[in-house]
Amino acid sequence: MNYQFDAFMTIVAAVAVLLVGYVFVNKVSILKKYNIPEPVAGGLVAAAITYILFKSSNITVNFDTTIQQIFMLMFFTSVGLSASLVKLKEGGKSLLVFLVCVVIFVLLQNVVGISLAKALGLDPLIGLITGSVTLTGGHGTAGAWGIIFEQEHGVQGAIALGMASATFGLVIGGMMGGPVAKFLIRRYKLAEEISPETGRNEAPPASQTAPFEFPEKTRLITADDAVKTMGMFAICISFAYFMTAVAKGQWFELPTFVWALMCGVILRNILEHGLKVQVFERCIDVFGNASLALFLAMALMSLQLWLLADLAGPLVIILIVQTIFLALYLYFVTFRIMGKNYDAAVLCAGQCGVNLGATPTAIANIQAVTNTYGASHKAFLIIPLTGAFFVDIVNAFVIQFSIGILS
Repeated sequence: MNYQFDAFMTIVAAVAVLLVGYVFVNKVSILKKYNIPEPVAGGLVAAAITYILFKSSNITVNFDTTIQQIFMLMFFTSVGLSASLVKLKEGGKSLLVFLVCVVIFVLLQNVVGISLAKALGLDPLIGLITGSVTLTGGHGTAGAWGIIFEQEHGVQGAIALGMASATFGLVIGGMMGGPVAKFLIRRYKLAEEISPETGRNEAPPASQTAPFEFPEKTRLITADDAVKTMGMFAICISFAYFMTAVAKGQWFELPTFVWALMCGVILRNILEHGLKVQVFERCIDVFGNASLALFLAMALMSLQLWLLADLAGPLVIILIVQTIFLALYLYFVTFRIMGKNYDAAVLCAGQCGVNLGATPTAIANIQAVTNTYGASHKAFLIIPLTGAFFVDIVNAFVIQFSIGILS
């Protein structure tokens, strides 16, 4: 039996999931202790319920994917609209160094996947699928490349395998970031936990904040500001759909969310620096954080966990090794290269989402950590652009290069 939720009921369910996550994180000490994001906690509870319904009564629950995609596009649009050239300069050398760390790991992620696949007697392309295609690329990249692997390279079941692998990454990426950061912070005594009340004060001026920073703090906005900001979001999302249709099958074809992000960057800086029009940072932050929470809740409550149960033993081994390898890389490489300080620990939590999940998971990870230990301005400058823009472009070239070597 199949139950289909429309857009309205999907939003209602997502809000309920967020409330459940809030209760669980605040009542279950281990979740709070290891900084598990509220959408992740609530989403996994919902996914577990749908799994039980499927296994016990063969009942499946499907949610509206269109509204989920719109919230995803709103999230990436907010990243673009927040990308003022002034703030991009603030990232400076640290942004480039962290990007290098991420790029190197993307290459190593494929080396690990392909090597293990060969050692286990599998097609090397399966190792690539359980590498950066799905773990760094996420569900969207898994679906797009899955078709290519099936039709052009004869890898049967590549789409299902990709979705299962991406699901594994999304779950583990959301659960791993907080504990990794907590381990580093406590081991090297980088910060102390802050009082919960400090998260309810007004946020600093917009000029002193980065995208998605201080999500718990009050931001005063007006109806006029909200309407104008919604107009900018609508322009960017409409442009994204238009360019997706125009670029389909062309050499410049890109995922829809990349077009939304690019339009946001261009629109923001034309308005701010070209036309001298004030951009409403507070509205962008509010809409971006709300979209992030709702999208992540929808993504996790829509997970079909039985796909993970169907993974063959060798594939589970590959994914577990990938997870352990990322943890070791963060400890021995990223944390040390980025300065071995509090900002570096928060960046490690973000990289768990970037390379083992999705950009929204990365943002949720660093928000969970900073809500507990205090602000990390550098992390909020670096993670959104690295995860939402640069890494997807790099990953596309890495996948093409890897396929060329294996073909």
